[in-house]
Amino acid sequence: MRPTAYVRRLLSVGAVVAAVCGGPAAAAPADSGAGARHGGDALGRLRALAGLSERRLATAELVAVAKWGTGAPVDDPVREEQVLDTAARQARAAGADPGATVRIFRDQIEANKLVQRALHRSWDANPAGAPTDHPDLAEVREEINRVNTGLVRAIAGSAAARATPSCGGTLRAAQASVRRDPHVDRLRTAALTHALRSVCARPFAGPA
Repeated sequence: MRPTAYVRRLLSVGAVVAAVCGGPAAAAPADSGAGARHGGDALGRLRALAGLSERRLATAELVAVAKWGTGAPVDDPVREEQVLDTAARQARAAGADPGATVRIFRDQIEANKLVQRALHRSWDANPAGAPTDHPDLAEVREEINRVNTGLVRAIAGSAAARATPSCGGTLRAAQASVRRDPHVDRLRTAALTHALRSVCARPFAGPA
């Protein structure tokens, strides 16, 4: 997919994020306990979290394209700390555990960089397939920030579901439903598993 088309697709993510964030799973307080009482509700809450994680990964290609050929490194410690600090602050405001939120966000950041590095390796090996159109990185990061806000709310709203012994199985089902998106390839599937590995109180291994 050409980057220009991908930019247009990403612009539609904002509406999807707004819908997810406005839904009952994302808006529910962290201590509601509803996910523990109802398996279907737990799946919905974890699906919302997995879906937003996948949406965040969808920005990795744009970030990779924006950085390609500019000399900008994939790793950006200053930006990463800003994201983590903001996530912790938003988690406190939402009544969520800032420590757990930051752990999940660290995995989200590393998963995004896994995709960026893989794309850069591919373009290094095949310059003819490298992008020639570069989106504005600042605009891409504005979209990432909007997704991040939704993720914090989804983390807060899924606290009970994430603490249950059945979280791993429920999260695998949630990830499997996200993988039905035709735009999700093997790279992003593996990256999504990495992004979700700290979601449950117990280690998450991803789909079988």
